[in-house]
Amino acid sequence: MSTPEANTTDPAHGVSRSGNLRPGRLDLTTNYLGRRLTNPLVAGASPMSRSLGSVRALEDAGIAAVVVYSVFQEQIEHTVAMHEHFEVFGTDAFPEALTYMPSAPVANRGPDEYAGHVAAIKRAVDIPVFASLNGGSLGGWIEYARTLEQAGVDGLELNVYHVAADPDEDAESVESRYVDILNAVKATVSLPIALKIGPYFSSLANFARRLDQAGADGLVLFNRFYQPNIDLETLDVVSDLAFSAPHEMRLPLRWIAILDPIVEANLAATSGIYTASDVLKLLMVGADVTMLVAALLRNGPDVVRDILAGMERWMIEHEYVSVHQMQGSMNHRTVSAPSAFERSNYMTALLNYQ
Repeated sequence: MSTPEANTTDPAHGVSRSGNLRPGRLDLTTNYLGRRLTNPLVAGASPMSRSLGSVRALEDAGIAAVVVYSVFQEQIEHTVAMHEHFEVFGTDAFPEALTYMPSAPVANRGPDEYAGHVAAIKRAVDIPVFASLNGGSLGGWIEYARTLEQAGVDGLELNVYHVAADPDEDAESVESRYVDILNAVKATVSLPIALKIGPYFSSLANFARRLDQAGADGLVLFNRFYQPNIDLETLDVVSDLAFSAPHEMRLPLRWIAILDPIVEANLAATSGIYTASDVLKLLMVGADVTMLVAALLRNGPDVVRDILAGMERWMIEHEYVSVHQMQGSMNHRTVSAPSAFERSNYMTALLNYQ
C-alpha cells in the first residue's frame, strides 16, 4: 500500500506544529449516487428519520446523507386498493347514484404522509436525502417512485426483500425478479437507483455484475433478513428485532473487496458498523459509503462525531490525506493474498483457536 509523502508537522496536512489535529483539513469527501458527500457516513433507513429533529441532529453531528425509513409495497398497494374500493362503492346501488356526482379525479395513489415527510426533510436539511422503497415483486407500487421524485429526493434505495421459499422458483427467476424491479423503476424516474440486496445468492459476484450492467447506480450490502422466533408459552411465531453485532461487518467487507474491481456501481456497506475502525476497513476494501443504523439507535447522533474524529486521528497517524486515497487499496485486485477474501482462511482460524 502506498502512502503519501507528508510532513506530519505541516499544518497543510491537517496537523498543527504541536502535533494536534486541525479539524477539517483532511479530505473526507466521497461520491455516492451522483452526489459529493462531505464524508462516507450515511444514516441508513431507520426510525431515526421519522423525526425532523433527529435528522437535523444527525446533520449537526456530521452525517453526510440520510436514507429515510422505508415505505413498503404492502402499504402502497393497500392504499391503492382502498381508494379504488371507495371510488366505486355504492355507485350502482340506486339509479339516482349514476348521475348524483361526476366521476372523481384519480386519487393520490400512495401514502401521502411518507412523501410529505420526505419533502419536509429535504426542506429542513442541506445534506442529500434518499428515499427507501421496500418490496419483493413487480406491481403498482413501483409507480410510487415518481411521487418520491416529485418530493425532491436525491435518489432511491430499492430494498428488495424476498425470501425464496417457493421450491418451484429457480435461481434464475429469483435474480430476474430483482432485475425486473430495477428496470421498471428506472423506466419510471430519472433518479439514481441503489439496490439493497441480501447475501444469499448462489453466485453473488455474477449477480452483482448483472445488476450493475442493468443500470444500478449503487449496491447496498447487505440487507439483513430478520428471522422469526417461537414463543414457547403461547406457541406463536413472533418477530423480534435484534441489532447487528460488530462481527457482522465482515460479511460486507469480504464481498465489497471482491466486487469493487468488477462493478462500476457505488458500493455501500451496512450491518455491524459501530466504530472508526469498521469504517476505515470498509473503505480500504472499496466501499464508497458506510451506513449506520444500530450505532445511531443505540448511541444517538453523537456517535457520528466520535467516528469522524477517530477516522481523522488514524489518517494523520498513518499519513493519509484523503478518503479517496485509501478506497480500494485492499480489495481483491490489490491485496497480496486475494484468496484470503475468497476462502476466508477458515481452516487456519479454526486450527489456531485457543
